[in-house]
Amino acid sequence: MLPTFVAIDFETADYGRDSACSVGLARVEGGAIVRSAHHLIRPPRKEFVFTYIHGIRWSDVCRKPAFGELWPSLADILDGASFLAAHNASFDRGVLHGCCAEARLAPPELPFVCSMQLARRVLLMKPANLGHVCQRLGIKLKHHDALSDAQACARIILAAHEASARRGGGELF
Repeated sequence: MLPTFVAIDFETADYGRDSACSVGLARVEGGAIVRSAHHLIRPPRKEFVFTYIHGIRWSDVCRKPAFGELWPSLADILDGASFLAAHNASFDRGVLHGCCAEARLAPPELPFVCSMQLARRVLLMKPANLGHVCQRLGIKLKHHDALSDAQACARIILAAHEASARRGGGELF
């Protein structure tokens, strides 16, 4: 049985790991996405380097809550989760920890599972970037939209779990 988990994706304004400007979360229980959330975040600096990737500008977030104001309100979506999942988890883990440090908040004490690594190891996909994996699995994706990316990550975890179970494989997590 697949444990409850939350897929998370951040978009950032600049090169700083504390510069989250958007977060998407998808909670999976019993093998299905049961709840999703998306929020824009006011990063600590006004400079946006990555607007060309995600389309988010300072004017979109200047009146939104900072990470430290927003994150406590999202705690309930993590309640009872066994792990967090992200595609290229080292990036999203770094952003989460960077934003928590900036806000003087403790990061959640949950391990991260990387859907990109599972796509390579279990689904045998190369390349394993999000766009390619979603295309191969027939998952709709609006890439660099944090909610769409988080939901896609959740679906990749579900597909890897299903593929492993079909092959009689052991636990993935």
